[in-house]
Amino acid sequence: MSATGRLVIRGLEVRAVHVPMRIPLQTSSGTIRIAPLALSDLHTNEGITGRTYLFCYTPLVLKPVCDLLANLAPVLEGMALAPLDINRALQVRFRLLGAKGLVGMALAGIDMAAWDALARAQGQPLARALGADLVEIPAYNSCGLGLVGPDLAPSEARTLVGAGFTAIKVRLGYPNLETDIQVVRAVRSAIGDGVHLMSDYNQGLAVPEAERRVRALAAEGLTWIEEPCLAHDYQGCARVRAASTCPIQIGENWWGPDEMALSLGFGASDLGMPDAMKIGGVTGWLQAAALANAAGMPLSTHLFPEVSVHLMAATPTRHWLEFVDWASPILARPMEIRTGKAVIRDEPGTGIEWDEAAVGRYRAT
Repeated sequence: MSATGRLVIRGLEVRAVHVPMRIPLQTSSGTIRIAPLALSDLHTNEGITGRTYLFCYTPLVLKPVCDLLANLAPVLEGMALAPLDINRALQVRFRLLGAKGLVGMALAGIDMAAWDALARAQGQPLARALGADLVEIPAYNSCGLGLVGPDLAPSEARTLVGAGFTAIKVRLGYPNLETDIQVVRAVRSAIGDGVHLMSDYNQGLAVPEAERRVRALAAEGLTWIEEPCLAHDYQGCARVRAASTCPIQIGENWWGPDEMALSLGFGASDLGMPDAMKIGGVTGWLQAAALANAAGMPLSTHLFPEVSVHLMAATPTRHWLEFVDWASPILARPMEIRTGKAVIRDEPGTGIEWDEAAVGRYRAT
């Protein structure tokens, strides 16, 4: 460590990879076949490295995100490894531009890597560094069940449950309500009544149509209906919530705790599921968890299961972890699911270590 006992940031290494998805995901917004990931290694003078990745949704965004992270590397050099202070300094730097979109993604990646490095320096898992124990977190399999139709959905659903899960998610938003209901019933018939079934519209409906469909789905035994209309139309979401007897879930598109607070003020949903990247990394998540606790709102996660499982351990109102295996092909030790629950390994940081051979194989040029 430095003479003051602090760890000091030496540099930020950024790499881009295109990882093929085992099961392509077809949503109302299109089909995702590869996971464009920005890998970050935050190095310190003392030899501790924090790691994380960002999911960029489309290859079109991957290079700009990596370029922005690389541009921020000189800003970080020489800073003390103090995630809260780093976050505060970067928020101030981007106050005029705003910390959303690509900027928000980059800042969250730096935050997650900094917290990982800090926990590694302490020799303990991130969950313990946040004051929590290594509990197992209920997880649902979100690796498939896109808009594949009532004929293909049952076999895919059985595959997802067969991986050791007691909960899965199905995407809805077919051209007509009747097909939505057919798919839900076909999946339920395939997996049985003992498996939780979440559903997701991926913002695909106008508010009046969303109201109509949530009413029709009321008797189908869904755990929740996710993002039935535009995510930032909080008034519209509140209208849909009022029309539904099934819990309404939103939150993956909250850009920071401020947007979450706004959503809570409108009563836009029954449940919340922040995205570790969009909510502001570990620092933003802790603020979101405090808001959820004050509101009595069950909090689930969106993507990034390797980091999110630690965050859930430190969340008073924790609900469900969304499991996707999109980063698993480039990880030395992918996340373990045991009898439907995500396991937090007793090792420093988040446990993210790269399979360097795989990273080289999927490197984006």
